[in-house]
Amino acid sequence: MPEIHGIIAYPITPFTADTSGIDKDRLAALVDRLVSSGVHAIAPLGSTGELAYLDESEFDAVVDTTMAAVNGRVPVVVGVSDLTTANTIRRARYAEQAGADAVMILPVSYWRLTDREIAQHYRSIGESIGIPIMAYNNPATSGVDMSPELLVTMFDNIDNVTMVKESTGDLTRMRRIAELSGGELPFYNGSNPLVLDALKVGASGWCTAAPNLRPQPCIDLYNAVRADDLEKAQLLYDDLKPLLQFIVAGGLPTTVKAGLDLLGFPVGDPRAPLLALDGQGRAELQDLLAGS
Repeated sequence: MPEIHGIIAYPITPFTADTSGIDKDRLAALVDRLVSSGVHAIAPLGSTGELAYLDESEFDAVVDTTMAAVNGRVPVVVGVSDLTTANTIRRARYAEQAGADAVMILPVSYWRLTDREIAQHYRSIGESIGIPIMAYNNPATSGVDMSPELLVTMFDNIDNVTMVKESTGDLTRMRRIAELSGGELPFYNGSNPLVLDALKVGASGWCTAAPNLRPQPCIDLYNAVRADDLEKAQLLYDDLKPLLQFIVAGGLPTTVKAGLDLLGFPVGDPRAPLLALDGQGRAELQDLLAGS
């Protein structure tokens, strides 16, 4: 498996004008744009990609379109999360057959899951595929919170669970993952405003939607930390921070789609119940992009 590190870009999912279908041509163009910008990996079908609002044929179309557009140039980590273990397995198998390098799984549940249930969910999926799993912890969106202890236990006991995306914005959790695993479990930052601190404590990469709008500063920030040029990294972070805060606060699909439209790359609106960014938000975003 190729090394997964650096800037892992999350493309939005472009919809047709009435949001009733996937605009595959626009998705292919966006993915090519991201890969050509120099990001280190592509991760379709996360929260930014509106996975929760797609049916199965649309999921398959996004996977196929993304894999064709990437064409082996960088690793691809496909989000396959679903409420049920059975459908998560279906999606994971589809992603593997399409050529994905890894899958990302966020445990989502109406009922609160116990650690035993979470571990069995990952174990069942892991036994059904032959590619690595990135365990994704984001309780703000999933309602499920996986402790560092649970994540490291799964890493130790489930062969396919080989990396973690930590999105709580709690730096102590990342330090705890490193401590408990003896530095063996790679962790990736999924909290945009925390990126500089996360990279400084050893995050293997930054999973982010920001490259849709400003790829080069994201890449430069990662490279500056790797080169131990923390002064440059701080300047880059200070420049990016207002945009990062804005896109997170306004909802990533909504704000990133609006930003792409403002940059002359229209990709349609998010799918209901999500709404397009309002006029005041677009004006604020325009100012942020104009100052880039």
